[in-house]
Amino acid sequence: MNHAFKILQLKAKQQVYTLLSGHSLSKLYGEGYDFAELREYQIGDDIRKINWTITAKQGKPYIKELHANRELSVVVATLMDGSLYFAQENEKQTKMIQTAMLIAYATQYHGDLFTGIGYSSHPTISTSPTKQLFSIEHFLKTLYTLPLLGTSLEQQSSINQLFKRLQKASLLFILGDFLEEVDLSLLAQKHEVIAVIIRHREEQSPQKLKEVILENPKDNRHIHTYFSQKSIHRYLKKQEAHDKKLQEHFARYQIRSIKIFTDEEPIEKLLTLF
Repeated sequence: MNHAFKILQLKAKQQVYTLLSGHSLSKLYGEGYDFAELREYQIGDDIRKINWTITAKQGKPYIKELHANRELSVVVATLMDGSLYFAQENEKQTKMIQTAMLIAYATQYHGDLFTGIGYSSHPTISTSPTKQLFSIEHFLKTLYTLPLLGTSLEQQSSINQLFKRLQKASLLFILGDFLEEVDLSLLAQKHEVIAVIIRHREEQSPQKLKEVILENPKDNRHIHTYFSQKSIHRYLKKQEAHDKKLQEHFARYQIRSIKIFTDEEPIEKLLTLF
């Protein structure tokens, strides 16, 4: 087994079994929360159960049915492509897997159902709802070793697939760098969604580099440019506008979010949720 991956596993297990042992994921749900099954309207259904937001977006009527909360369904969905490569290494990919590990081990520790879904330009990687440690760790290891450099993911298409795939209302963690504009509104109508933003520190505070050759990690194109203080100012202005719009979207649909930098410990940010 990959030595670096094994170290991540041991560290994550130790943190979950010590720091998270008294923190149940079910506490993330609001008071009185019931699971909901979302399905297409059928003749004879009570029209008062129609969810008009989803109906308008899908173009056909959907209803939401509530039932008793007996077992927590936790889903971790990752959005992965070449953008996880930044600076010299794929630190963002490693930090994403480390974060997914903590959530997965916490789910398994509390006896809840874990589902992992990894979206990339490769075929979708997934595990069926499970409590088995072997299945969870196989999923995580596959994500960890996934070659991403030179790949690009159509994120909104993946999010739309995720909405159709998940039938049971769940505690849904979506992990990505969220550098593209995404719409999570449909998912938020059906699930409790938590966006986990993985960023490199220098993506937020780039340094003046002067004349450089930049490589696009999504398609390996090289760009000769002069990265001056003026360029940094323009970059930061666009990024601030993007992140502001992202947070407004989250607030509108009651999506909680945390941002984890590659030089931070994910456990500290997750503890703020639990």
